[in-house]
Amino acid sequence: MTLAEKIGQMTQIERIVTTHSVITDSFIGSVLNGGGSWPFEDARPSDWADMIDGYQNAALASRLGIPIIYGIDAVHGNNNVYGATIFPHNIGLGATRDADLIRRIGSATALEVRAMGAQWAFAPCVAALRDPRWGRSYECYSEDANIICELTTLVSGLQGEPPKEHPNGYPFLAGRNNAVACAKHFVGDGGTENGTNEGNTILSFEELERVHLPPYLNCLAQGVSTVMASYSSWNGSKLHSDYFLLTELLKQKLGFKGFIISDWEALDRLSEPFGSNYRHCVKISINAGIDMVMVPFKYERFIHDLTDLVQPGEVSMARIDDAVERILRVKFVAGLFEHPLTDRSLLGTVGCKEHRELGREAVRKSLVLLKNGKHVDKPFLPLDRNAKRILVTGTHADDLGYQCGGWTKAWFGLSGRITIGTTLLDAIKAIVGDQTEVIYEKNPSEESLASSEGFCYAIVAVGESPYAETPGDNSELTIPFNGSDIVTTVAERVPTLMILFSGRPVVLDPTVLEKTEAVVSAWLPGSEGQGMADVIFGDYDFEGKLPVSWFKRVEQLPLNADVDLYDPLFPLGFGLN
Repeated sequence: MTLAEKIGQMTQIERIVTTHSVITDSFIGSVLNGGGSWPFEDARPSDWADMIDGYQNAALASRLGIPIIYGIDAVHGNNNVYGATIFPHNIGLGATRDADLIRRIGSATALEVRAMGAQWAFAPCVAALRDPRWGRSYECYSEDANIICELTTLVSGLQGEPPKEHPNGYPFLAGRNNAVACAKHFVGDGGTENGTNEGNTILSFEELERVHLPPYLNCLAQGVSTVMASYSSWNGSKLHSDYFLLTELLKQKLGFKGFIISDWEALDRLSEPFGSNYRHCVKISINAGIDMVMVPFKYERFIHDLTDLVQPGEVSMARIDDAVERILRVKFVAGLFEHPLTDRSLLGTVGCKEHRELGREAVRKSLVLLKNGKHVDKPFLPLDRNAKRILVTGTHADDLGYQCGGWTKAWFGLSGRITIGTTLLDAIKAIVGDQTEVIYEKNPSEESLASSEGFCYAIVAVGESPYAETPGDNSELTIPFNGSDIVTTVAERVPTLMILFSGRPVVLDPTVLEKTEAVVSAWLPGSEGQGMADVIFGDYDFEGKLPVSWFKRVEQLPLNADVDLYDPLFPLGFGLN
């Protein structure tokens, strides 16, 4: 391989700047799409496959014909693709404590990823959520390393189960129905000071090993093929330039033989102001152990600077060869040389009935019952599906986008009927009796609440609007859209079940807890809203247990179960039946 061919393999570019000639002439190794970057809005899986196969054919036309590997943020199902099954976000899956369920979700996600032509899912996030003020809280399974370790089975679901004799740390992929997984974000991203995204995790190495590192060991044992470095810093050292953590620890001590991918524009973040002194940023990140760079746009600059660094030996040829060997190893393991193009027989798996039933099961198991009745001997749930007249209200009762949260269709998420799915209101209407009158108002009117006919009960759905990463950082954690006021206004007139949609614990005012009859944390359940109706109407019992500690006041944060002065509103593991 020439130096240009090697550096091309280390380059990942966004589909917006991708052309067939760029791939062929620059020997590009990987293409991705960011959240909300589609061939066109509501593109079908076959449209994606057409696009990705076009890129692949361009790669195969290069001198060596090395296929690209196409990556996508399939973090709760193949969530960028219209009509895909949207599973609960990780925080909800953490509440299930069901490792086999998560493995099956991984298998379903792999099929839906491969059906549209991609081979690589940037999942799972195995961060330990130490502070819910962090804007990526919902991407975490738990605050507790032991729980996260149990739930890393998404790796085996995506990639397939390696045989017992498979060497630890060596990448694995079972076949064409599986997708390359990516453990992220290495390491300590969930422990930053004040929960600041891309912030600084201040810990001894012993604490880093105890709290944040264990899930990666489980991922390596399952043959995870790629690891993504974190934007964050450890004791002031940015992970993308930390030779000790990336090379000495992950590659040498832990024996990881796959490749390390940077995060989006992460090299630009290694200097102030953003994007300055780029040549130096390339040098320190590649020398630290980054193998492939998610550039994603200014690939010509990256290729030029890395080429320029190799010639005088500022980046050694041995380091380049190591990176390319790792990238090619994963491509060979993934079978890309034998089967570079989309298997279109898989198109029917996208959003199929079996996968939606799996999503519904996941929703059922993720729901956490925080309160049931004002008196222990008088539970409010399950609800009577044959009640004469019920009120369904709140900002989140009939909003599929809010129900799915961030990383759904767009990076930050959207509102409304953004994909194919079932809202809470849809599910309630489908399950209640023929004689039951369901009155829906997004915002409860005084006229309805004062109605002489009255309501047997109300279901009030409130919560967070979608967000992702830094825009999701939140130091107040109150329920938006006057959610608490809506709940109390209704609960003062009508016996009320509050359903809370959120990617993390939020402030639950004492008045809300006092006036409601029942409170359910539904997290961000995704597209299969029937799972909520299944449980609140009693076809299934509540099984979910809190994956994180629920604080009383934000002034308590960070609050984790392993601290001495532990005084939560609801402790880690809480959940009524």
